[in-house]
Amino acid sequence: MKVKSVRKYPQLKERAISYFQEKWANDSSMMVYEDCITHSIATKSPLPHWYLLMEDDQIIGCAGLITNDFISRMDLYPWICAVYIEETHRGNAYGSLLMEQAKRDAKTGGFTHLYLCTDHIGYYENYGFEYIATGYHPWGESSRIYSTAL
Repeated sequence: MKVKSVRKYPQLKERAISYFQEKWANDSSMMVYEDCITHSIATKSPLPHWYLLMEDDQIIGCAGLITNDFISRMDLYPWICAVYIEETHRGNAYGSLLMEQAKRDAKTGGFTHLYLCTDHIGYYENYGFEYIATGYHPWGESSRIYSTAL
């Protein structure tokens, strides 16, 4: 297993866009991933990063490190988002590989904490995240907000 940052492996850009769109986008949000991943490659800013979890040449998961995950707590950043592991590979703690890379990149970028929003209870706590608040999305839903120190 290897986590590959699209910024460091720009040749993976098209595959990354397609994979994130397949796993996370709907008809209205397809361009969000294309535009963000495309512009993440050349930036000198510490954010965003988009990651693929690879087994040889096969993508088996993904995650992002971004400034805000469409949530009301814009005073908190960076955020890990879009964590996904293919069902056939779940149960092996592979999500932790993506989270650890995001933690390293966030720390290298000068950040002291990493945040995420989710409705999952009991998963992220296993990887050092603690529930801190409830946040609100523009589409009217809420999510639990978690934090971990870097």
